[in-house]
Amino acid sequence: MSVVKGVPFTPAPAELPMNVWLDDGDSPIDVIDALALSPFATGAQPWSRTADLERVRPGAALMPRDGRLMRVAQEEDGRDSRLVCGEGWTLRVVRYRGSSATVSVTAVSEELAGRVLAETVRDAVEPPSETGHVEMGFWWLTDRGGRRAEKLISAPGWAEIAGNYPAQVRGRVDRLMRTVPAEVSGRLVLLHGPPGTGKTTLLRGLAHEWREWCQVDCVLDPERLFDSPGYLLQVTMGHDGPDDSGRRWRLLVLEDCDELIRAGAKDLAGQGLSRLLNLTDGLLGQGRDVLLAITTNEDLARLHPAVVRPGRCLARIEVGALPYAEAVAWLGTSEGVGPQGATLAELYALRAGRPVDQARTSEGTGLYL
Repeated sequence: MSVVKGVPFTPAPAELPMNVWLDDGDSPIDVIDALALSPFATGAQPWSRTADLERVRPGAALMPRDGRLMRVAQEEDGRDSRLVCGEGWTLRVVRYRGSSATVSVTAVSEELAGRVLAETVRDAVEPPSETGHVEMGFWWLTDRGGRRAEKLISAPGWAEIAGNYPAQVRGRVDRLMRTVPAEVSGRLVLLHGPPGTGKTTLLRGLAHEWREWCQVDCVLDPERLFDSPGYLLQVTMGHDGPDDSGRRWRLLVLEDCDELIRAGAKDLAGQGLSRLLNLTDGLLGQGRDVLLAITTNEDLARLHPAVVRPGRCLARIEVGALPYAEAVAWLGTSEGVGPQGATLAELYALRAGRPVDQARTSEGTGLYL
Protein backbone atom coordinates (compact mmCIF):
# COMPACT_ATOMS: atom_id res chain seq x y z
CA MET A 1 0.00 0.00 0.00
CA SER A 2 1.20 3.54 -0.87
CA VAL A 3 0.20 6.91 0.55
CA VAL A 4 -0.90 9.79 -1.69
CA LYS A 5 -0.91 13.12 0.18
CA GLY A 6 -1.79 11.37 3.42
CA VAL A 7 -4.50 9.16 1.91
CA PRO A 8 -3.91 5.39 1.74
CA PHE A 9 -3.78 4.25 -1.87
CA THR A 10 -3.85 0.69 -3.13
CA PRO A 11 -3.08 0.26 -6.84
CA ALA A 12 -5.66 -1.73 -8.78
CA PRO A 13 -4.55 -5.28 -9.52
CA ALA A 14 -2.60 -5.69 -12.74
CA GLU A 15 -5.08 -8.28 -13.98
CA LEU A 16 -7.96 -5.74 -14.08
CA PRO A 17 -9.46 -6.40 -17.52
CA MET A 18 -9.60 -3.84 -20.31
CA ASN A 19 -11.31 -4.19 -23.69
CA VAL A 20 -10.84 -1.96 -26.73
CA TRP A 21 -13.26 -1.87 -29.66
CA LEU A 22 -12.06 -0.41 -32.96
CA ASP A 23 -13.95 0.26 -36.16
CA ASP A 24 -13.31 2.05 -39.45
CA GLY A 25 -13.94 5.39 -37.74
CA ASP A 26 -10.82 5.00 -35.61
CA SER A 27 -7.37 6.11 -36.72
CA PRO A 28 -3.88 4.79 -35.95
CA ILE A 29 -3.52 7.63 -33.45
CA ASP A 30 -6.60 6.32 -31.64
CA VAL A 31 -4.88 2.93 -31.41
CA ILE A 32 -1.80 4.54 -29.85
CA ASP A 33 -4.05 6.37 -27.37
CA ALA A 34 -5.66 3.07 -26.35
CA LEU A 35 -2.33 1.27 -26.03
CA ALA A 36 -0.89 4.09 -23.92
CA LEU A 37 -3.90 4.09 -21.57
CA SER A 38 -4.06 0.33 -21.21
CA PRO A 39 -1.33 -0.09 -18.52
CA PHE A 40 -2.92 2.67 -16.47
CA ALA A 41 -6.46 1.33 -16.88
CA THR A 42 -5.50 -2.20 -15.88
CA GLY A 43 -3.52 -1.00 -12.88
CA ALA A 44 -0.20 -2.38 -14.08
CA GLN A 45 1.16 1.20 -14.17
CA PRO A 46 -1.03 3.21 -11.78
CA TRP A 47 0.95 6.48 -11.80
CA SER A 48 0.58 9.07 -14.55
CA ARG A 49 2.28 12.40 -15.35
CA THR A 50 1.51 14.76 -18.27
CA ALA A 51 3.18 17.91 -19.63
CA ASP A 52 2.22 20.32 -22.43
CA LEU A 53 5.22 21.80 -24.25
CA GLU A 54 5.62 24.83 -26.52
CA ARG A 55 8.53 25.84 -28.78
CA VAL A 56 9.72 22.23 -29.06
CA ARG A 57 13.08 21.99 -30.80
CA PRO A 58 12.76 20.39 -34.27
CA GLY A 59 15.40 17.78 -33.44
CA ALA A 60 14.23 16.98 -29.90
CA ALA A 61 13.97 13.21 -29.36
CA LEU A 62 11.22 13.48 -26.71
CA MET A 63 12.02 10.02 -25.35
CA PRO A 64 14.46 8.57 -22.82
CA ARG A 65 17.61 6.90 -24.12
CA ASP A 66 16.55 3.48 -22.89
CA GLY A 67 13.05 3.74 -24.44
CA ARG A 68 11.83 1.42 -27.20
CA LEU A 69 9.81 3.02 -29.98
CA MET A 70 6.78 0.77 -30.47
CA ARG A 71 4.33 2.71 -32.70
CA VAL A 72 4.39 5.83 -34.91
CA ALA A 73 1.31 7.44 -36.48
CA GLN A 74 1.21 10.62 -38.53
CA GLU A 75 -1.90 12.48 -39.66
CA GLU A 76 -2.54 15.05 -42.40
CA ASP A 77 -3.36 17.69 -39.78
CA GLY A 78 0.30 17.65 -38.71
CA ARG A 79 -0.01 15.42 -35.63
CA ASP A 80 2.77 12.92 -35.00
CA SER A 81 1.94 10.38 -32.29
CA ARG A 82 4.46 7.93 -30.83
CA LEU A 83 4.31 5.13 -28.29
CA VAL A 84 7.50 4.41 -26.35
CA CYS A 85 7.95 1.70 -23.73
CA GLY A 86 10.56 1.00 -21.07
CA GLU A 87 11.05 -1.11 -17.98
CA GLY A 88 7.97 -0.33 -15.87
CA TRP A 89 6.76 2.66 -17.88
CA THR A 90 4.87 3.70 -21.04
CA LEU A 91 5.23 7.03 -22.85
CA ARG A 92 2.85 8.69 -25.32
CA VAL A 93 4.16 11.71 -27.25
CA VAL A 94 1.98 13.78 -29.58
CA ARG A 95 3.60 16.58 -31.59
CA TYR A 96 1.34 19.20 -33.14
CA ARG A 97 1.86 21.57 -36.02
CA GLY A 98 3.37 24.76 -34.65
CA SER A 99 6.10 23.26 -32.42
CA SER A 100 3.89 22.19 -29.52
CA ALA A 101 3.59 18.74 -27.97
CA THR A 102 1.87 16.73 -25.24
CA VAL A 103 3.85 14.16 -23.27
CA SER A 104 2.12 11.56 -21.05
CA VAL A 105 3.83 8.92 -18.91
CA THR A 106 2.41 6.00 -16.94
CA ALA A 107 4.65 4.01 -14.62
CA VAL A 108 4.73 1.48 -11.79
CA SER A 109 5.73 4.18 -9.28
CA GLU A 110 5.37 7.91 -8.82
CA GLU A 111 9.15 8.38 -8.73
CA LEU A 112 9.63 6.51 -12.00
CA ALA A 113 6.87 8.47 -13.75
CA GLY A 114 8.47 11.75 -12.71
CA ARG A 115 11.95 10.63 -13.74
CA VAL A 116 10.83 9.44 -17.19
CA LEU A 117 8.90 12.68 -17.79
CA ALA A 118 11.87 14.82 -16.71
CA GLU A 119 14.25 12.94 -19.00
CA THR A 120 11.80 13.15 -21.91
CA VAL A 121 11.40 16.94 -21.77
CA ARG A 122 14.97 17.83 -20.78
CA ASP A 123 16.46 20.36 -23.26
CA ALA A 124 13.47 19.81 -25.57
CA VAL A 125 12.21 23.42 -25.56
CA GLU A 126 13.70 26.49 -27.22
CA PRO A 127 14.29 29.40 -24.80
CA PRO A 128 12.06 32.44 -25.36
CA SER A 129 13.33 35.40 -27.35
CA GLU A 130 14.90 38.06 -25.16
CA THR A 131 13.79 41.20 -26.99
CA GLY A 132 10.70 42.50 -28.74
CA HIS A 133 8.54 39.48 -27.94
CA VAL A 134 6.50 38.07 -25.07
CA GLU A 135 4.92 34.69 -24.50
CA MET A 136 1.14 34.82 -24.81
CA GLY A 137 -1.20 31.94 -24.12
CA PHE A 138 -4.11 31.11 -26.44
CA TRP A 139 -7.17 29.19 -25.23
CA TRP A 140 -9.84 27.42 -27.28
CA LEU A 141 -12.46 24.78 -26.55
CA THR A 142 -12.13 21.27 -28.00
CA ASP A 143 -14.20 18.12 -27.66
CA ARG A 144 -11.99 17.20 -24.70
CA GLY A 145 -12.21 20.53 -22.91
CA GLY A 146 -10.14 23.68 -23.06
CA ARG A 147 -6.75 23.61 -24.72
CA ARG A 148 -3.98 26.17 -24.26
CA ALA A 149 -0.97 26.87 -26.45
CA GLU A 150 1.79 29.43 -25.93
CA LYS A 151 3.21 31.49 -28.74
CA LEU A 152 5.83 34.21 -28.96
CA ILE A 153 4.19 37.38 -30.22
CA SER A 154 5.66 40.71 -31.24
CA ALA A 155 5.07 43.10 -28.36
CA PRO A 156 6.31 46.69 -28.66
CA GLY A 157 6.98 48.78 -25.59
CA TRP A 158 4.63 51.64 -24.79
CA ALA A 159 7.29 54.21 -25.66
CA GLU A 160 7.43 52.80 -29.21
CA ILE A 161 3.69 53.06 -29.89
CA ALA A 162 2.52 56.00 -27.75
CA GLY A 163 2.51 58.28 -30.80
CA ASN A 164 -0.12 56.07 -32.45
CA TYR A 165 -2.79 57.28 -30.03
CA PRO A 166 -4.51 60.65 -29.54
CA ALA A 167 -2.81 62.91 -27.02
CA GLN A 168 -6.02 63.13 -24.98
CA VAL A 169 -5.88 59.41 -24.07
CA ARG A 170 -2.12 58.92 -23.68
CA GLY A 171 -2.14 59.94 -20.03
CA ARG A 172 -4.72 57.29 -19.10
CA VAL A 173 -2.94 54.63 -21.14
CA ASP A 174 0.38 55.59 -19.56
CA ARG A 175 -1.08 55.11 -16.07
CA LEU A 176 -2.39 51.69 -17.11
CA MET A 177 0.98 50.67 -18.53
CA ARG A 178 2.75 51.65 -15.30
CA THR A 179 0.32 49.74 -13.05
CA VAL A 180 1.88 47.27 -10.60
CA PRO A 181 0.06 44.55 -8.61
CA ALA A 182 -0.20 46.65 -5.44
CA GLU A 183 -2.10 49.32 -7.41
CA VAL A 184 -4.72 47.03 -8.94
CA SER A 185 -8.22 48.24 -8.07
CA GLY A 186 -10.90 46.84 -10.33
CA ARG A 187 -10.37 43.75 -12.47
CA LEU A 188 -11.67 44.93 -15.86
CA VAL A 189 -9.69 46.72 -18.57
CA LEU A 190 -12.19 48.04 -21.13
CA LEU A 191 -10.96 49.36 -24.48
CA HIS A 192 -13.70 50.68 -26.73
CA GLY A 193 -13.75 52.59 -29.99
CA PRO A 194 -14.09 52.23 -33.77
CA PRO A 195 -12.31 49.47 -35.69
CA GLY A 196 -8.73 50.11 -36.74
CA THR A 197 -7.81 52.46 -33.91
CA GLY A 198 -5.10 50.22 -32.41
CA LYS A 199 -6.82 48.44 -29.53
CA THR A 200 -5.05 45.14 -30.24
CA THR A 201 -1.68 46.87 -30.59
CA LEU A 202 -2.28 48.54 -27.25
CA LEU A 203 -2.91 45.14 -25.65
CA ARG A 204 0.33 43.79 -27.09
CA GLY A 205 2.08 46.79 -25.58
CA LEU A 206 0.41 46.05 -22.25
CA ALA A 207 1.69 42.46 -22.39
CA HIS A 208 5.20 43.88 -22.85
CA GLU A 209 4.96 46.40 -20.01
CA TRP A 210 3.45 43.88 -17.58
CA ARG A 211 5.65 40.96 -18.60
CA GLU A 212 7.47 40.83 -15.25
CA TRP A 213 4.35 40.21 -13.16
CA CYS A 214 1.46 39.21 -15.41
CA GLN A 215 0.86 36.36 -17.86
CA VAL A 216 -1.40 37.39 -20.75
CA ASP A 217 -3.76 34.78 -22.21
CA CYS A 218 -6.05 35.40 -25.20
CA VAL A 219 -9.34 33.48 -25.39
CA LEU A 220 -10.03 32.75 -29.05
CA ASP A 221 -13.69 31.82 -28.56
CA PRO A 222 -15.08 34.16 -25.87
CA GLU A 223 -18.67 33.40 -26.88
CA ARG A 224 -18.10 29.76 -25.93
CA LEU A 225 -16.17 30.65 -22.78
CA PHE A 226 -19.17 32.14 -21.01
CA ASP A 227 -21.55 29.55 -22.41
CA SER A 228 -19.62 26.64 -20.86
CA PRO A 229 -19.11 26.72 -17.07
CA GLY A 230 -16.51 23.94 -17.21
CA TYR A 231 -14.45 25.74 -19.87
CA LEU A 232 -14.74 29.02 -17.94
CA LEU A 233 -13.52 27.38 -14.74
CA GLN A 234 -10.60 25.75 -16.56
CA VAL A 235 -9.47 29.05 -18.11
CA THR A 236 -9.95 30.90 -14.81
CA MET A 237 -7.88 28.37 -12.88
CA GLY A 238 -5.18 28.82 -15.49
CA HIS A 239 -2.12 26.88 -16.54
CA ASP A 240 0.37 26.34 -13.73
CA GLY A 241 3.66 25.41 -15.32
CA PRO A 242 7.21 25.31 -13.94
CA ASP A 243 7.82 28.92 -14.97
CA ASP A 244 4.70 30.35 -13.30
CA SER A 245 5.99 30.57 -9.73
CA GLY A 246 6.75 34.28 -9.96
CA ARG A 247 3.80 35.25 -12.18
CA ARG A 248 0.74 35.10 -9.99
CA TRP A 249 -1.34 37.58 -11.98
CA ARG A 250 -3.01 36.72 -15.26
CA LEU A 251 -4.73 38.91 -17.85
CA LEU A 252 -7.42 37.24 -19.97
CA VAL A 253 -7.93 39.03 -23.30
CA LEU A 254 -11.37 38.88 -24.96
CA GLU A 255 -11.54 40.73 -28.26
CA ASP A 256 -14.70 42.04 -29.95
CA CYS A 257 -17.14 41.06 -27.21
CA ASP A 258 -19.89 43.47 -28.30
CA GLU A 259 -22.72 40.97 -27.84
CA LEU A 260 -21.68 40.15 -24.28
CA ILE A 261 -21.39 43.64 -22.84
CA ARG A 262 -23.82 45.88 -24.73
CA ALA A 263 -27.08 46.98 -23.15
CA GLY A 264 -29.61 44.15 -23.28
CA ALA A 265 -26.87 41.52 -23.27
CA LYS A 266 -28.53 39.59 -20.44
CA ASP A 267 -31.60 38.97 -22.62
CA LEU A 268 -29.59 38.12 -25.73
CA ALA A 269 -26.68 36.13 -24.27
CA GLY A 270 -28.34 34.36 -21.34
CA GLN A 271 -25.95 33.82 -18.43
CA GLY A 272 -22.90 35.02 -20.38
CA LEU A 273 -22.92 38.56 -18.98
CA SER A 274 -23.52 37.35 -15.42
CA ARG A 275 -20.58 34.96 -15.61
CA LEU A 276 -18.36 37.67 -17.08
CA LEU A 277 -19.21 40.02 -14.21
CA ASN A 278 -18.73 37.22 -11.69
CA LEU A 279 -15.22 36.74 -13.04
CA THR A 280 -14.34 40.40 -12.40
CA ASP A 281 -15.60 40.79 -8.84
CA GLY A 282 -17.62 37.71 -7.87
CA LEU A 283 -16.77 34.40 -6.28
CA LEU A 284 -15.30 32.99 -9.49
CA GLY A 285 -12.50 35.55 -9.57
CA GLN A 286 -11.64 35.42 -5.89
CA GLY A 287 -8.16 34.23 -4.98
CA ARG A 288 -6.93 33.81 -8.55
CA ASP A 289 -5.51 37.29 -9.27
CA VAL A 290 -7.19 37.37 -12.67
CA LEU A 291 -7.72 40.52 -14.73
CA LEU A 292 -9.98 40.74 -17.76
CA ALA A 293 -9.30 42.89 -20.84
CA ILE A 294 -12.18 43.41 -23.26
CA THR A 295 -12.16 45.23 -26.57
CA THR A 296 -15.34 46.39 -28.25
CA ASN A 297 -16.35 48.62 -31.14
CA GLU A 298 -19.42 49.76 -29.21
CA ASP A 299 -19.88 53.32 -28.01
CA LEU A 300 -19.70 53.61 -24.23
CA ALA A 301 -23.33 54.75 -24.03
CA ARG A 302 -24.45 51.47 -25.62
CA LEU A 303 -22.71 49.24 -23.08
CA HIS A 304 -24.52 47.50 -20.25
CA PRO A 305 -24.43 49.75 -17.14
CA ALA A 306 -23.25 46.86 -14.95
CA VAL A 307 -20.07 46.58 -17.02
CA VAL A 308 -19.03 50.19 -16.57
CA ARG A 309 -20.18 50.79 -13.01
CA PRO A 310 -17.64 52.50 -10.68
CA GLY A 311 -15.14 50.17 -9.07
CA ARG A 312 -15.35 47.42 -11.67
CA CYS A 313 -12.87 48.85 -14.19
CA LEU A 314 -9.16 49.18 -13.60
CA ALA A 315 -9.15 51.25 -16.79
CA ARG A 316 -11.87 52.36 -19.21
CA ILE A 317 -10.32 53.92 -22.28
CA GLU A 318 -11.89 55.11 -25.51
CA VAL A 319 -9.40 54.56 -28.32
CA GLY A 320 -10.39 56.83 -31.19
CA ALA A 321 -9.00 58.19 -34.42
CA LEU A 322 -6.14 60.68 -34.34
CA PRO A 323 -7.42 64.26 -34.80
CA TYR A 324 -6.49 65.99 -38.04
CA ALA A 325 -3.38 67.78 -36.76
CA GLU A 326 -2.00 64.69 -35.04
CA ALA A 327 -2.78 62.48 -38.04
CA VAL A 328 -0.95 64.87 -40.36
CA ALA A 329 2.03 64.98 -37.99
CA TRP A 330 2.08 61.15 -37.82
CA LEU A 331 1.90 60.75 -41.61
CA GLY A 332 4.15 63.69 -42.48
CA THR A 333 1.66 65.02 -45.06
CA SER A 334 -1.98 66.05 -45.20
CA GLU A 335 -2.61 64.12 -48.42
CA GLY A 336 -5.41 61.63 -47.89
CA VAL A 337 -6.25 62.79 -44.36
CA GLY A 338 -9.84 63.94 -43.98
CA PRO A 339 -11.00 66.79 -41.75
CA GLN A 340 -12.12 64.29 -39.09
CA GLY A 341 -8.60 62.87 -38.83
CA ALA A 342 -7.67 59.23 -39.43
CA THR A 343 -7.53 55.93 -37.61
CA LEU A 344 -4.25 54.13 -37.15
CA ALA A 345 -5.22 51.55 -39.77
CA GLU A 346 -6.00 54.32 -42.27
CA LEU A 347 -2.67 56.01 -41.59
CA TYR A 348 -0.75 52.80 -42.23
CA ALA A 349 -2.72 52.29 -45.45
CA LEU A 350 -1.92 55.84 -46.58
CA ARG A 351 1.75 55.36 -45.74
CA ALA A 352 1.74 52.24 -47.93
CA GLY A 353 0.18 54.19 -50.81
CA ARG A 354 -3.26 52.58 -50.57
CA PRO A 355 -6.38 54.81 -50.77
CA VAL A 356 -8.78 54.78 -47.83
CA ASP A 357 -12.49 55.43 -47.55
CA GLN A 358 -12.98 58.39 -45.28
CA ALA A 359 -16.71 57.68 -44.88
CA ARG A 360 -16.24 55.68 -41.69
CA THR A 361 -19.06 54.33 -39.58
CA SER A 362 -19.11 52.58 -36.25
CA GLU A 363 -20.25 49.32 -37.89
CA GLY A 364 -18.27 46.76 -39.80
CA THR A 365 -15.12 44.82 -39.23
CA GLY A 366 -12.68 47.59 -40.12
CA LEU A 367 -8.93 47.25 -40.32
CA TYR A 368 -7.60 45.76 -37.11
CA LEU A 369 -4.30 46.66 -35.49
